[in-house]
Amino acid sequence: MKNGLIKVAAAIPAVKVADTKFNLIETEKQIAVADGQGVEIIVFPELSLTGYSCQDLFQQQLLLDDAEQSVLRLLEFTRQLDITVIVGAPVTVGPLLLNCAIVIQQGKLLGIVAKTFLPNYSEFYEKRWFASSQDLRPQHIHFAGSNILVTPELQLFRTSEGVTFSIEICEDVWAPTPPSNHLALAGAEIIFNLSTSDDLIGKHDYLKNLLSQQSARTISGYVYSSSGFGESTQDVVFGGNALIYENGTLLKQAKRFQIDPQLVISEIDIERLRGERRTNSTFVNAQRPVASGLVGITGQIGKLGIHVECMPPLNPMRDFVLTREFDKHPFIPKSENIKDACDEIYNIQISGLAKRLVHTNCKTAVIGISGGLDSTLALLVVVKTFDRLGLDRKGIVGVTMPGFGTTGRTYKNAMLLMERLGITIREIDIKASVLQHFEDIGHDANVHDSTYENAQARERTQILMDLSNQLNGLVIGTGDLSELALGWCTYNGDHMSMYAVNCSIPKTLIQYLVRYAADTAKDKTVGQTLIDIVDTPISPELTPADNKGDIAQKTEDLVGPYELHDFFLYYVLRCGFRPSKIYWMAQNAFRDVYTDDVILHWLRLFYRRFFSQQFKRSCLPDGPKVGSVSLSPRGDWRMPSDAMSTNWLKELEELS
Repeated sequence: MKNGLIKVAAAIPAVKVADTKFNLIETEKQIAVADGQGVEIIVFPELSLTGYSCQDLFQQQLLLDDAEQSVLRLLEFTRQLDITVIVGAPVTVGPLLLNCAIVIQQGKLLGIVAKTFLPNYSEFYEKRWFASSQDLRPQHIHFAGSNILVTPELQLFRTSEGVTFSIEICEDVWAPTPPSNHLALAGAEIIFNLSTSDDLIGKHDYLKNLLSQQSARTISGYVYSSSGFGESTQDVVFGGNALIYENGTLLKQAKRFQIDPQLVISEIDIERLRGERRTNSTFVNAQRPVASGLVGITGQIGKLGIHVECMPPLNPMRDFVLTREFDKHPFIPKSENIKDACDEIYNIQISGLAKRLVHTNCKTAVIGISGGLDSTLALLVVVKTFDRLGLDRKGIVGVTMPGFGTTGRTYKNAMLLMERLGITIREIDIKASVLQHFEDIGHDANVHDSTYENAQARERTQILMDLSNQLNGLVIGTGDLSELALGWCTYNGDHMSMYAVNCSIPKTLIQYLVRYAADTAKDKTVGQTLIDIVDTPISPELTPADNKGDIAQKTEDLVGPYELHDFFLYYVLRCGFRPSKIYWMAQNAFRDVYTDDVILHWLRLFYRRFFSQQFKRSCLPDGPKVGSVSLSPRGDWRMPSDAMSTNWLKELEELS
């Protein structure tokens, strides 16, 4: 385990029905491979040591004895290994035959978990052979050379590093109230499911949706293993499934209908799951019946037993090799249907602005157009909103305000875009008024400091505000989430508006949305202009252009790459990770893009600015929340303006 991530595996072994010797050898092969790759917990399919489709052979004592002997041999096989193994086998308990999961670690039998819900419909008739855990009374049995408690109570297993996991078997997760509901509320952070599910048309997609929703609902990791090639094809076909989820997100999956065995390995972020649970008040409240020892079951109130098995420590010196990837751009949608994802984002922005316009009975919007990314997205949203409300686009007043750093490229794009979109165009040059202001306050116009820059930003905001009064309109803000996180905005300048449509959209997502708009634009000129805007270096254009008339003040040269800052921001706000973990994640995500020193440099700057600039975020205008992260002081993020970054920066200094 490293940085809160635990390595898990779901196995699809080769299997021969009722051939326990063959199945044991194949199981041992996959355990050895998994252990060699640093897997900490591996799960096999339901009844993996015998095969699931033995039917009436489950009533043969020879098969049951051979299954127990296989478990005994697995205990010996794992004695020197650093891996926890979960296999499936039939277990007799007095008059009951149970479909069980067997938990093994370093030669010790840690637990036996019986299946609760037995399918007895269509092609399934498990009740012909097996009893449910609900038919079981807690008792100790002698199994595979060990005295072990077998109980119908919830069973939790806790690793030496404090990770808690539990088990359910196949049909259990298909039940209206799966055991994993109670297991998660009792503290299980990962659910392992041993399954053997046949393949039918459409069933695989349904299964993935089911597991994804169960993982998301319980805020847990979910590791699912189901038998494949080798199970009987007498009446059904088993295609094989190995799926690993984390809070509803699919991390890794096997290919179905493969002849060869498969081993699917990934890492589940336990720290992220714990953070999600802590901040989700609904999950916390749902724990109350478990915390008090009471749960409601079919209208009854009864005691909920919980058995916790603590596991011995594994070898702490074993290397941890990361196999999962961290997304470089966590804010950008990963939907298979890109159009739907982008349209949904636009619709959230449009709906928020439309409501504000209707509520204020306003038919005029005033917006500053610079030819940059942020104002372009805001303009597109305003245009779509006016079209949605049936308002004349001439009610949109686009104001371009050339200053000391405005270049021909951005000016041309701003004017062309406004013209092609059919809005009202106003051009107000701010140079003379800003020079007058410098004279009034006694500032040397040749000193290009923060006063020089901020005076231009505030002059532009003053013009927009005064125009809105004159025209009885709303000033639409253009600033984005990335700028707010870094405080890369002028207080009471571009920081302020009457409705900020981009306030929860980071820079990387804005680039994505504008490019999508370009790709889908009906007007070819608009599309070409939008592409050029995306390709233009990001800049506030507050200092003069270079000798060639090009942008000299490039934001990412000053504060760092926005793709890095957006990566940092997501994991700081969404997950609350420590600086050292975010650094490690960024190293892995951007290993082919930035050196470790570069990442660490910009991460330090991110924390310094994020803490020092909170005062700007404490008085933000209204704006729609689009994704899972927002910096609104009325919504997601409440932070004292005087909070110190000392501890965060200290941890980063220790990494140097």
